[in-house]
Amino acid sequence: MLVVKNVVKSIGNKEILHNINFCLKKGQIVALVGPNGAGKTTLMRLLSGFYKQEKGEISFDNHTIENNRLEYLKSIAYVPEHGGIYQDMSVFEFLKFMGDMKHIEKDMFKINIKKVIKNLELESVVNQKCETLSKGYKRRVAIAGAMLNEPKMLILDEPTEGLDPQQKLKLREVLQDYGKKNTILISTHIMEEVEAIATRVLMIKNGKLVCDSTPDDLKKITAQNRIEESFYTILGDINENK
Repeated sequence: MLVVKNVVKSIGNKEILHNINFCLKKGQIVALVGPNGAGKTTLMRLLSGFYKQEKGEISFDNHTIENNRLEYLKSIAYVPEHGGIYQDMSVFEFLKFMGDMKHIEKDMFKINIKKVIKNLELESVVNQKCETLSKGYKRRVAIAGAMLNEPKMLILDEPTEGLDPQQKLKLREVLQDYGKKNTILISTHIMEEVEAIATRVLMIKNGKLVCDSTPDDLKKITAQNRIEESFYTILGDINENK
């Protein structure tokens, strides 16, 4: 279980996250939503260990990430919205590099690389340079690298960006299966994605957690019974300055 307790994070003189509290449990696929500039990326970078909070505490399996950093980082994987792969490597070279970085044993690597290549439908591009791939393929390669060591928690920023409808459907199936035994946190602007895959929704605005609910319960708060309307009802104008 991941527990975020009274977390505050500033960048420069600006406080980005204000007193954030929530917990994520095994078997949950959690959608993190909110307007641009709300603090979603900052929160994910905190959870990935890239940033450190000024106040509060983040713990995983009853240990703070500061006191158990190496073990924590072995248990999670983070795929940012942009980047995440080395363009001059082939897909196989990148996955091999990720396997080495994660210290995956040789026999386990052979099993896991076959699994992620099949599940994310990378067979046809496994020997191609990453720089030659479409945006959708690049996203899937980055996610494959993150899943190689079967982390307990996956943190994905806009995972379906650049994927065509069929690719989105396949990735959802992969993540739904993975989320049965692990924890997945997905940042997305696509409400269809939230409704299709998430079991829980965290909404943040102006650096504050303003809603912690389920997709079904969110739909019930509007007459239209549509999750998009719930988004606007709770968060207001998504274009307002933060």
